[in-house]
Formats: sequence, C-alpha cells, structure tokens
Amino acid sequence: MSISSVESMTPLSSDLFYDILGRLDGSTLASAACSCATFCSISKEEKLWENVCSSMWPSTNRDDVKKFISSIGGFKKFYADCFPLIVNKEVREFRWDDYYEYPQEWAEAEYYGYEDEMEDISPSDFVSLVDIRYQDKTICSKVLWGIPYANDFNGWFYDCPFRMDLLAYTAGDDDQADAVTISLSDGLPPVQSIERERKDGKLWQELRGGIRLSWILVNHKIKKAANVSSWSTIGGQKHWPTGKDFLIRFGSVLPAKDILPCQVVECILTMKFRLIHTEGEGTSTTLKITELSMQLGDMEGSHLNGRNTLLVLKEALSCRRSKNYSEAVESCHLYSKVQSELKEEKMRYENRLDRLWILGSITACATFCLYCL
Repeated sequence: MSISSVESMTPLSSDLFYDILGRLDGSTLASAACSCATFCSISKEEKLWENVCSSMWPSTNRDDVKKFISSIGGFKKFYADCFPLIVNKEVREFRWDDYYEYPQEWAEAEYYGYEDEMEDISPSDFVSLVDIRYQDKTICSKVLWGIPYANDFNGWFYDCPFRMDLLAYTAGDDDQADAVTISLSDGLPPVQSIERERKDGKLWQELRGGIRLSWILVNHKIKKAANVSSWSTIGGQKHWPTGKDFLIRFGSVLPAKDILPCQVVECILTMKFRLIHTEGEGTSTTLKITELSMQLGDMEGSHLNGRNTLLVLKEALSCRRSKNYSEAVESCHLYSKVQSELKEEKMRYENRLDRLWILGSITACATFCLYCL
C-alpha cells in the first residue's frame, strides 16, 4: 500500500488546524507557530492563548481577570511574560567590612527611595494571581487586587517591613469551611502517626517534591507582569515550629540596582502546612495550608520596607527570565550561598573586633597597674 504525500496543507480545513493547535500547551503552540505561515496565522488567535493560560493558571479563568488581562495586552503577551521565570545570577561576592559602610555612603533619600519615584507607584497598581498545585492538581487559586491594608493608618506601609499575606488562618480552628487542604484524594500519602512521620519523613518528601507555586505579579499601570515564584521548592523546614507543622519556601532573586546597596534582593514566598488528621485518628490524612506570604529580604536578612519593596517589584517586571526552570532555582541557591558567606565573614569581622577590644582592655589595665606601682 502506497501513501501519497501531501503537497500542501491548504486543502485542509482551518477549523481542523484550530482544533489541533487548541490541544497544545503554550511551549508547543509557540513552536508550531514557527513551522509554517498557516499555523503562525492561527496561533495569533487570543482564544488559543486564553485556553493555554487558564489551563496553566486557573486564576486567569475568572471573568474579571480575563477583562483585566485583555486590557494589559492580551493572553499571548501575558503568557510570554509569565511562563519564563526570573533568573538573576548577578550576585556580587560582598566583603562584610565593605558592605557595612554602604548605608553611610548612601544618602538617606537614596537608601530609602526617592520621593518623586514613589509618586509613580502605588500599592493599588499591583495585582497578584496565585495558583497552588500538588501532583499536577490545582488545590488553590487566588486573586488579590492591590496590597491589603497598604493605604491605611497614615502611610505606615511605606516605612514598616513589607509583608503580604494571601491566606487567613485562625489559630486553633482546624475545621474552617474555607480552608485550603490537601488530602489522600489529591495524592497525599497516608500517615499513620506523627511519630511514624518523624522517623521515615515520607509525607515531607512527597510534599516537597509535589507542591508547586505560581505567584504572578501584574502592574496594570505599566502593563507588565512576571512570575516571582521559583515554581518548585527552594528550601524548607520539617516539623516547624511543632511536630505537626511544615514550612516550604519558594522565591526568586530580584534586581535592586540603584535602589539598595546590595544590588539584589530575595523575594521570599513562605508556605506553611499543618497536619490536622492522620490515619490513626480514624479519618484520612489531611494537610491544611496555614500561611502563604510574601516578603523581600536583603543580603543581611533584613526585610525591606514597603517603599523599597514597591520600587523593587516594579523593576522586577522588566528583568531577565528563562524558560529553563532549573536556572531560576540555581539563582536562588547562588544567592543563599553568597548570603551565607557574608554572614560568616560578618561573624569573623565581629570576632576580630572583640579580640582587639579585649586586647586593648588588657593593655590598658596593665598600663594602669604599672602606673600605680
């Protein structure tokens, strides 16, 4: 049996092509658009990219979010901005004594942000689209318009340490109706008891390997967006602060050139879980998300205030990105490595000062004793 070759795709229905391209993910759709003029033309349809975005980020499936994305350039542009992750490997290797002198070298207006620059930025300019997945199943989608409480209490937001909480949790209430939970039906492994989990750590390993976070920030004024999460975890702590709690960290390294002395800062996304049921309690194993927050920290580990945070976040929407997600994780690990080296150098620097102070005190005492004799 012979198979005739197809000379051209023109006789084929464009509806068929549209149906084929509509089944592709974003990366494959972008590649297909480069293969021929027909695919290129069809791939410009916004509806295709709307389906791609709603599949990857369910938070974009709301009617108000759809209108918002259309107003800032459309779904194709939104995908191109948010699918690659922020990568910043330009992390300087600081010397502690040099870094220590920076705040004195910078004028106060430079270190804490220019007032005229702040006139172009407002907390209400930012929109957060957050999606949490476990084992490729969406367990939570949230949309946050603006930064909560930022315009209250006479502008305290600009001078106080920045923190944005996405999930509200009432301590002691493990049966909240609107709680975000992960259970066996989501792919969570069964846990017979806390003691057993402490020994084998099976739940902890599955959680770290299976949880994914996307935190997209959009500035509607400049019509730019970026995903400030690392998608996969970059660290965590088991049994924090009690035997039933787990802490997992995501994040990215953001540029802060001409904003802060350290030139780069870390966007810290913290997710906390609490084990509220085990198999031994007669119900299925259930984890509850008790916190999802964002903070920005400098090389010393200090949290940025609201003023500098807005400046950094606006700058981050235009920085370099990569479709290679492992690069984003590597840049976070590089930042942590340099930060640890800086802390060690700081300790050595302070130890040298202590020794010099002790030596000076001994010398002064010996001189005084000789003078008395």
